[in-house]
Amino acid sequence: MPPFPKATPLETNAGSGIKLFQPEGTPFRVPVEDWQGARQRVAADPEWQQWIDEKRVAVDAWMARHRDRPEWIPGGSHDFVSPADGSFLIWTEDVPGEPVSDSPGASVAKLHSSTGHDVEPTPEILAAWVTRFRNRHTQMMVEAANLYQFTGDTRYAGWVAGQLDFYADNLLRWPLTLARGSPARLGVDAFEDATTLTRFVEAARLVFPYAAPARRQAWLDRLFVPEVRMLEQSGQNIHNHGVWLRAAQCMVALLYNDDAMWTRAADLPWGLRDQLLRGVTSDYFWYEQSVAYNDYVLMAMRPLLTLAGLTGNRHRLLTEAAIVQNMMLTTLFLRFPDGTVPNPSDSTHTYRAPAGRMGHYYRVLPTTLGLEMASRERTWDTLVDPPPPPPRPPVVPDVVSRSFESSRFAVLRQGRWQLFFHYGQLERSHTQAEALNWTASFDGFVINRDPGTVGYGSPLSAGYFKRGLNHNVPLVNGEGQQPWHPGTLLRFDASANVVSAEQPHYRDDASARRTLRIDAATDSLIDETTITLTGPADVSSSAVTASPRLGLSLHLDGTPRLPPGFTPVTDDDFRRDRPEPFTCWRDIRAAAFRDRAAFTVEFEGGRVLRVELATPGEFTLYQGSSPDRPPHRRAGFYIEKTGRETAATFTTTFTPVRPDS
Repeated sequence: MPPFPKATPLETNAGSGIKLFQPEGTPFRVPVEDWQGARQRVAADPEWQQWIDEKRVAVDAWMARHRDRPEWIPGGSHDFVSPADGSFLIWTEDVPGEPVSDSPGASVAKLHSSTGHDVEPTPEILAAWVTRFRNRHTQMMVEAANLYQFTGDTRYAGWVAGQLDFYADNLLRWPLTLARGSPARLGVDAFEDATTLTRFVEAARLVFPYAAPARRQAWLDRLFVPEVRMLEQSGQNIHNHGVWLRAAQCMVALLYNDDAMWTRAADLPWGLRDQLLRGVTSDYFWYEQSVAYNDYVLMAMRPLLTLAGLTGNRHRLLTEAAIVQNMMLTTLFLRFPDGTVPNPSDSTHTYRAPAGRMGHYYRVLPTTLGLEMASRERTWDTLVDPPPPPPRPPVVPDVVSRSFESSRFAVLRQGRWQLFFHYGQLERSHTQAEALNWTASFDGFVINRDPGTVGYGSPLSAGYFKRGLNHNVPLVNGEGQQPWHPGTLLRFDASANVVSAEQPHYRDDASARRTLRIDAATDSLIDETTITLTGPADVSSSAVTASPRLGLSLHLDGTPRLPPGFTPVTDDDFRRDRPEPFTCWRDIRAAAFRDRAAFTVEFEGGRVLRVELATPGEFTLYQGSSPDRPPHRRAGFYIEKTGRETAATFTTTFTPVRPDS
């Protein structure tokens, strides 16, 4: 992937009034770590005292009860899901299948889903539990190390040092796994090892005053260097995992003042600078297009920037810090009026903007919004480095129509409508069959929120949520885009409230084009989508008809009021000769139409939209309950042409219905 031009990262978004620059002209602030001041603040503030007391209780309880085990082999965290519905399981510190306490007759720990049912542990689920335990255990190491710095109680430092000894002593006892294509020991892949290594560095730095030089050297020789050398074998591509790997390696280099290690991690091809240069678009969004993975990159960079500032190495990362700050701001310009952010790609939940990440970054990349957020939080950061009041009132910028062409996004905003259009991808990683998908907000309410996907370990992720039927896209034999393609932006005109894009290789046998327009005169959203066959039909999936069937899928977060004529359709009839995703819909009904169909949909707050579907000739409109993020469902619509045609155009118009009409 070639670099994305970023000519002026310092100047980008500077006019928004959100960024706060340091006297030297950089947004990268040197963080403060004032433990004496922290003790004074706690002594003078009962709420801080309560916070510290709660930390002590939690850490003391963890130290007394929990140990990691060399025989525990980790698994994928996304496998910690219910086989029944793909919902994530509720993690607890109780080991599944073992007594919850040492008391005689203690019950055995069980697993429960977030949607309310019990789940029997499988080997994959147990391995995923281990991964989450190890994450929690190493987080507790950082908590205990902070308590050591705050209290001076060497009991905490001794426990942290003992854990580092344990991992150094046992590192090579964990088998080297290539389960996910990258060598790993403490996790299922190099990414998990990198996140763990980050916490090791944070904990070790805080207990360095306690540990003798020989012990610190043993950690380097037997834990940190082997992990770094292993991570150097991975990440030979541009990926959010690559950022985590290189950031963790850079942190070890800073902790031990190893310039050669720094150079390998930061400056070589596939190094940290390369990851950000080539992985962050000119719009300052992570190229994998998921808001979750944009946020993951921000998560990876914060501990590194903090450590660089604390160790006098800010100068090494000035450009990278400016890039990261812009990434933190980009979602502000994508957000819907309700504060949620569109959900392209395969994230497992919906994000909001302004995001809490801005508050987390206040120590190194302060913003007016971040300082205000941080002022409401009680964390170790805000205790040792209290956020000052913002120098000016925080203002969230207005969202306006804007093309994010290097990210393959577009936003239209006019009147009561706001539209997000995702018309192509930049690489295969984390893609779904969703090119040309759109999400819209009307009168402050998102009418068709993108659910993303469920945990990757669930069959429903690949079997439904990543497939075309889950999105608002054209379909050929019930399938959407395959393979990924960047697409072509044909037109973006903010003044005319219109955007148009094409997927010339939507499928091996089809191209697709979509034009979206907000009509200010009628307060309507108009979607015109054309799917055109370009070659022999692809019948490699479960679509086995002799000639392709052209269709369109649509999902709305409201209650449809359908006209007379709809009759129930059995599940078997709906699924017949159609691919796997069609098995996931329920309560299906259908009606035949010619040229057009119209119905209304009632949304939250009594908002009602009239939906008109138009396509020349005969078609069938199916309506049913389609999966949303578990346990929720939404109103799904599937429009299928009756004849076997080589091209089809579908025009969908959404017009508000007045309450008195």
